[in-house]
Amino acid sequence: MDNWMTTCNNDEDLVISSRMRLARNLAKVPFPHKLNVEKGREIIKRVENAFYTSADNEKEFKTNYLWEKDNNERQLYLEKHLISKNLIDNSDKTAFILNNKETVSIMINEEDHIRIQCITAGLNLEEAYDLSNKIDDFLEEKLEYAFDEKWGYLTACPTNIGTGLRASVMVHLPALSLNNQINGLLNALAQVGMTIRGLYGEGSKPVGNIYQISNQVTLGRSEKEIVSNLKAIAIQVINEEKISRENLVKKYKNELEDRIYRALGILRSAVLLSSNECLRLLSDVRLGVEMGIIKDVDKVTLNNLLVNIQPAAIQREGSRNLSSSERDFNRAKLVREKLAVNKV
Repeated sequence: MDNWMTTCNNDEDLVISSRMRLARNLAKVPFPHKLNVEKGREIIKRVENAFYTSADNEKEFKTNYLWEKDNNERQLYLEKHLISKNLIDNSDKTAFILNNKETVSIMINEEDHIRIQCITAGLNLEEAYDLSNKIDDFLEEKLEYAFDEKWGYLTACPTNIGTGLRASVMVHLPALSLNNQINGLLNALAQVGMTIRGLYGEGSKPVGNIYQISNQVTLGRSEKEIVSNLKAIAIQVINEEKISRENLVKKYKNELEDRIYRALGILRSAVLLSSNECLRLLSDVRLGVEMGIIKDVDKVTLNNLLVNIQPAAIQREGSRNLSSSERDFNRAKLVREKLAVNKV
């Protein structure tokens, strides 16, 4: 699978990434929130012992123990969409197994004992599902899962019971946002068992017109049905976005191009940029790239900037804790360098 930050599979595709997440629990063991530190770390060891029975896994993967990481490192993994906030909140007894390409992350002792996550570039749900399913089958051969013949896989949260599968796509929807159609989309998705959230999923606010669309229902539907339904919905949303863009061009062509070029001009010259302002401007530039208006910026650069302008990523480059103003200065400097004329 391709890393979404370094690959753009389809220039016409408005989907930035596709993700699969399988929730699993070990049989006859309390859910993670009921485990103390000692018991939690025992679970980590059990999962590791099962996973690393494969020589290939030993070569390609590494376990990261969150209690050994400082807060900035933890936040950086979150900004890369490799772990969840819940994993960080319980860092004294949580870990994740990460592959070299950073496309697979197996979280241990998040809300459930095991969260298998596969994330790849573009609208590529089938490949992400196939790999997550392969890892799940491998672990299930060596670990006894909590499973009920009637209810399926048992999970800490009832909304995940059944298949335990959450599929999602991260998609850029600036025209629907500009035309105030997002609330209508949210209501329409809810009626077909889908939900729409911000850049970092549940609990996050939509910034930079980037949204995550995922299934709400895991019980009563097969994994393949969930994947197929989400793909159909994603294609429909993309078509709605494209229609909305066409309408914007028909009515406000000059204003739209002015907005896009102004955003690029600010990003190429600003001395200070907050993360929210930067994401908003990058959304306008991405719109220009997707519509063929801007030709000297590529999507891979924009995908990288989605992560590298975040607070922990900016802080990573400093030898000390940076103030908010210092982060804004370093962020603007980074963006100027990445979007410099003739850079591409």
